[in-house]
Amino acid sequence: MGDTEQTFLGEFEHTVDEKGRLTIPVQFRDKLAGKIFVTRGLDGCLFILRPAEYEALQAKLVAVPISHTQGRTFTRMFAAAAELEIDKQGRILLPAPLREHAGLNGSVIVSGVINRVEVWSKERWQAETAHMERDSAYIGEQLASL
Repeated sequence: MGDTEQTFLGEFEHTVDEKGRLTIPVQFRDKLAGKIFVTRGLDGCLFILRPAEYEALQAKLVAVPISHTQGRTFTRMFAAAAELEIDKQGRILLPAPLREHAGLNGSVIVSGVINRVEVWSKERWQAETAHMERDSAYIGEQLASL
């Protein structure tokens, strides 16, 4: 996906209100127009995916043999997705189980990660950022060898 017009970049602080609604950053709304999927993400966040990215993820999961224990677990994790649309005020209603998974209430970070959007509790994002900063040299070395 080399089209930078469709790439998600940037970090934005928003709030999940008492009803579980999250305002999508205006910078992401056009790229998320229509149907979107919200699912449990890795590392304690939520992933917001466009249909093409969600379908590609599903195809990979379906290809994992049902006898593979970790594959079943991973499939269950991502199958708990919600199909949503952004309302006229630019919000989505996050289902309670997904909010609970990511510890979302109050202040959250909405982060563009190239082909997806991640939603983090502010506390978890701060811990993840500290981890990234602490381990960035090692992570860079490992990625260079791929």
